[in-house]
Amino acid sequence: MSVSTLAADRSVCAPLPVLGRDVTVPLVTGGEVTYAALDYAASAPALQRVWDDVAAYAPYYGSVHRGAGYLSQLSTDLFENARRTVAGFLDCRADDQVVFTRSTTDSLNLLAAALPEGCEVFVFETEHHASLLPWRDARVTFLDAPRSHREAVGTLQRALAGRDPHGPALVCVTGASNVTGELWPVRELAATAHAHGARIVLDAAQLAPHHPVSVADLDVDWVAFSGHKLYAPFGSGVLAGRADWLRAAEPYLAGGGASRKVARGADGGVDVEWHESAARHEAGSPNVIGAYAVASACKALTEAGFDALVARERYLIEKVRAGLAEVPEVRTLSLFGDDAPRVGVISFVVDGWNSSHFAAALSAEYGIGVRDGLFCAHPLLRTLLGSDPQTQGECGAPEAAPGERSLNAVRVSFGAGTPDEHVERFVNAVKELVTDGAKWNYRTEEGRCVPDTSA
Repeated sequence: MSVSTLAADRSVCAPLPVLGRDVTVPLVTGGEVTYAALDYAASAPALQRVWDDVAAYAPYYGSVHRGAGYLSQLSTDLFENARRTVAGFLDCRADDQVVFTRSTTDSLNLLAAALPEGCEVFVFETEHHASLLPWRDARVTFLDAPRSHREAVGTLQRALAGRDPHGPALVCVTGASNVTGELWPVRELAATAHAHGARIVLDAAQLAPHHPVSVADLDVDWVAFSGHKLYAPFGSGVLAGRADWLRAAEPYLAGGGASRKVARGADGGVDVEWHESAARHEAGSPNVIGAYAVASACKALTEAGFDALVARERYLIEKVRAGLAEVPEVRTLSLFGDDAPRVGVISFVVDGWNSSHFAAALSAEYGIGVRDGLFCAHPLLRTLLGSDPQTQGECGAPEAAPGERSLNAVRVSFGAGTPDEHVERFVNAVKELVTDGAKWNYRTEEGRCVPDTSA
């Protein structure tokens, strides 16, 4: 579908109101401009609806599960209702647990700590470090980067074929790449895992803010995501899914809230009876406001309608991709090819430009916030760039001559709160920088490219 056709589609909705939409930032060339936040893949701005809900509740919050007072009871109800809201948003099964955590990283580390003894873990090297690194205490098989959905399924099938189907095993896979934005064949990978006696956890950090995620339909065993990518404030996350491994594991943190009964043991130690509910892994006073914010974001996205949100995002994706395609010096990064379905995350390199320099110029001269570097996915960038990733370099000189391979990349990402003007400004800025060069001098400071204001 063309950009013009998408623009005419009445299902394309207006951007959702987000915090910071009217913030202005200074330009090194003079004046100010409304900030174009195009780094959603790192942290999406909070929805205004979420912020309003949190502000309305804030005067009434109290410690949950332990108090007889009205505010404590109110907060307990709100916290547990938030759990049910998230379960509904993810279309969880009736006996699934929803555990509130700090982030996707925290969720996957929690699950890693709950793996049964002798569990094998299978993970593609293309994963974000949050789902690539937590499995240090398990036997891990890293799978090569696939170049198609079919190859991804075939690679997993071959890897699982030789294992003992009676032993515990876990497959970890992303729903959408934080580098290329490409969707992964989660349902097919889940079927392959289950056919070989393995379970599967879905890293939905980049998927849940852009597409509906159904645990039941995808048939995944667990799903993890972060609130700060789902238009909620920082500091909250979710691990949702099957309860048995979580109930059998030692609590992620030992402390109040996770324990049902504590007594002095006969040997002078402490005897503890732990909860079997989600509270088992939520020791301490929980982040009630964080959980409420996540639930509010789930409600807001559901009420806005994912069909309309996806249609609008598809329009923005095509607008950016079409604009970048007009610049011969720009190469977008992809595993599965131009026709692969994707979310609003696009990484690219520019011939003759240091990525840090390019991103700094977008910010300083155009008021556009993007990300540059390796995006906590070093093995994937190595595959996509065909070189060993490097995190630093002098920004005043090109990192690679025209036609040579780049050492890192620029990432632009957007979502439900992005106005048309932001992506239009971005595309025009890319064209101007490539054609005319930067208008300002830049220097390297602590590994980052920054405008040189010493003159």
